[in-house]
Amino acid sequence: MAAPLVTLGIDLGTTSVKAAVVEAAPGDPSGFVVLASCVRAARAEAAAQSAAAGPQAREQDVSRIIQALNECLAALPRQQLRKVGGIGVSGQMHGVLFWKAGQGCEWTEGGAPPVFEPRAVSHLITWQDGRCNSGFLASLPQPESHLSVATGFGCATIFWLMKNSPEFLKSYDAAGTIHDYVVAMLCDLPRSLMSDQNAASWGYFNSQSQSWNLEILRASGFPVHLLPDIGEPATVAGRTSHAWFDIPKGTQVGVALGDLQASVYSCMAQRTDAVLNISTSVQLAASMPSGFQPVQTPDPAAPVAYFPYFNRTYLAVAASLNGGNVLATFVHMLVQWVADLGLEVEESTVYSRMIQAADQQRDTCLTITPTVLGERHLPDQLASVTRISSSDLSLGHVTRALCRGIVQNLHSMLPFQQLKEWGVERVVSSGSALSKNKVLKEEVQRAFPFPVSFGQDVDAAMGAALVMLQRNLSQKES
Repeated sequence: MAAPLVTLGIDLGTTSVKAAVVEAAPGDPSGFVVLASCVRAARAEAAAQSAAAGPQAREQDVSRIIQALNECLAALPRQQLRKVGGIGVSGQMHGVLFWKAGQGCEWTEGGAPPVFEPRAVSHLITWQDGRCNSGFLASLPQPESHLSVATGFGCATIFWLMKNSPEFLKSYDAAGTIHDYVVAMLCDLPRSLMSDQNAASWGYFNSQSQSWNLEILRASGFPVHLLPDIGEPATVAGRTSHAWFDIPKGTQVGVALGDLQASVYSCMAQRTDAVLNISTSVQLAASMPSGFQPVQTPDPAAPVAYFPYFNRTYLAVAASLNGGNVLATFVHMLVQWVADLGLEVEESTVYSRMIQAADQQRDTCLTITPTVLGERHLPDQLASVTRISSSDLSLGHVTRALCRGIVQNLHSMLPFQQLKEWGVERVVSSGSALSKNKVLKEEVQRAFPFPVSFGQDVDAAMGAALVMLQRNLSQKES
């Protein structure tokens, strides 16, 4: 009997680290089963290494992230790890850390399970970092890319360090995202290796030619020697140079993936699926038809961004800042009003009662534009309520209109008719705001012109494992 096909997926997120062990299961409808999984909080926030970075800086201690990763693997069953034949890694995009090639970590192989610990490594400067203000960004050269450069993007951060902390950069000769670093350490890579998914998230990367904007960057004195080599996603970066916990030495490790792409891969069963996630914020992603190429000029005002996916295709993504957080703001407002009247009520009670009221109110003429947080493409936009009549002022009317507004706002960013033209036939939806809100589910079903499935988990660790599993299955068949 052939050995089972088992892969490990790892996702190094902003607040937590997750690991999942997945096995091929041809008899299962999904084609795989999850053997084990584990999540650990990273708790890695750290003070900025450069005093000039100011209060907007957002950095993380790499040692704490790796500690959370080690805790995750230690919690997985040893017999499952022994079966692992491939490792997929994804993580938070845009961020950057630096290390000394060949000295980035140290392996401990005593009596305990073999692990690596960071050594000559900087902090991770994350995607949430705000040190590059609009004035600084305006001073940077225009990229030759379809994606704009924003604060928190790797290349923008390196430009800032070059101008404000040049001595800092002299200590290192390699750079990458946190997941690129983990892959480099596991495989003892001589140079940093990065997928086009993560390179595009850094800025100054042309996804059509699969190359960095070297001429533009060199002309500005950018330290181009720090830029990683580019590898195809879903290919192998290398093999583990040491046994790692119970995973054998010589196990294949994939080129690191972006967490967005890995998350979508975890639940997009067909290319004709669109993936909708409504949690704190909202994301709607669809796979673009083969051969599609975005215009190679950044447009900060465009509501849809195109990110490299797999096999040189793109994901179209509409990412709204206004989702479950808008409902939470509304609940908080109601609780505050009640308190102002000298009464007390729990937020959880308000939430369940307002959903109940909206469930009984099947329709409303009230229109709410829920953009209390603006949008990335319209940062100055605020929320508004229109078509107010005395008959539409009940809690049910307002809650129904608010849920509808969240979905309609997304529709204004990416018209659902456009999805039809791209060949989408089904929407796979997930997210905490959807799972506990019957009315929001109804509004999603009402708005989309195709079937909607609910309850699918969007899971980047699972996606990373499945990418490697699919690769190993394809190799086995060929």
